Parts: sequence; C-alpha cells; structure tokens
Amino acid sequence: MTTEEASAFLRGCAVFAGIPARELSALAAGAHEHSYRGREYVFMEGEPAEWFCLVRTGRVKIVRASRGGKEVVLELLGPGEPFGGVAVIERRPYPASAQATEPSVVLKIAREPIVALTERHPGIIREMALMIGRRLRAAHDSVRSLAADPVEARLAAALLRLAERDGQRGPRGLTLPYHLTRQSLADMTGTTVETAIRIVRRWQKDRLVRDAGGRLVLPDLDALRVIAERDEG
Repeated sequence: MTTEEASAFLRGCAVFAGIPARELSALAAGAHEHSYRGREYVFMEGEPAEWFCLVRTGRVKIVRASRGGKEVVLELLGPGEPFGGVAVIERRPYPASAQATEPSVVLKIAREPIVALTERHPGIIREMALMIGRRLRAAHDSVRSLAADPVEARLAAALLRLAERDGQRGPRGLTLPYHLTRQSLADMTGTTVETAIRIVRRWQKDRLVRDAGGRLVLPDLDALRVIAERDEG
C-alpha cells in the first residue's frame, strides 16, 4: 500500500475525521500493512500494546478466554474499524486477543505516533470513547442475553445484531457479507458448536436462514425477532 492509499483509507475512518491532511499523510507514511490467514492472531491478550490496528479487508474478531478456558467473542469487526487503540493510548497490555476470521489485511500504526497525535487532537479520543460506548452497549446486551435467554433466542439476537450492522439487502433478504462459522456463532452466544449447528440446520429447514456460498442470508428478520424475544416461559 502506498502512503497515498494509506492516507485515503485513514481519512475514511471516523476516528480520524477532522485531522489535517498533512498530519494524516505523516501518520500514513509510518503505517504498516500486514496480511493474516484465517484463524491467525493479530495479537494476544496480555501482550504489550504496541500497535493501533484497523481492519483494511476481511474480518477480525476480538476474543477473551473465560475462566474455564473457553473463548468468548466480544466483537466482530469489519473494514475501517479500529481495535487495540485504548490499550495503546493507556500504555497497558491488550485486554483481549484479536484473531482474523478469514484472510484479512490489517493496517498497523506504532504506539508513539498515535499517542502524539491524540495529544494534539483530543477529538480522536472523543471519537474512540463514542465507539467504545457503542461496543459496550452491544456487549452489555450480549451478557444480559447469556445470563437470561435460551440458546435459540441468543443465536437469533446475535444474527439480528450482525444483520443490522453489516447486512447487505438483496432480493432474498439481508446477506451477511462474510463467512460466519458455526464455531464463531457458538462463541458469540455461549453455547456449543453442536448446538449452533443443530439450530441453524433447523432454521434452514424452516427457511428462516439460507446458506449462499458459505454466507448466511436472512429472509425473514421479523421471524428471528420473535425468536429473539422468547423467554424460558
């Protein structure tokens, strides 16, 4: 990636809105592009936070290990979305791991240039705070669902969240523009991969979801909302 391409990419990211072109170009000149295979880690929980990262292409999931050793997916990020930034600015270890879910390209910026830029432009931190607030609200909803909802309701709610954020509308419904494995669904909803497979298969039979070349299509969001709102009773 050239400096001009990196600068244009950064300019399109909300966190860098309002940064003068000259400073953005200087930041882009020091950025590094890294390619990752599916399931390869960008960084691990507890490692020193040396890089501010942005997804350029592909998908990256943010995961933490539970006390029992099971991975819990906190967030699924797509192109243009930053991660690892708060740990970088606070100079503390990464609080979670970042793993590519498919072949992905990540733009990485070293800690010192980012910290220096935030000191000159506090608006970056404000934008990051807004971003974190949105993610925390989504995480809160997920945790509340894990504690109270049956598995089928949790799976439906997870698909709805992804569809509302990333879904691409077509004649047959909303398509998730990436391959979402049953393991990822299980990790996002606190269940086993076998349970996720069984429920999705039943939904496919009932035509609540379709599989189009490895990507899920959701033709009936209202039906999924009904399932997501069910309680144990």
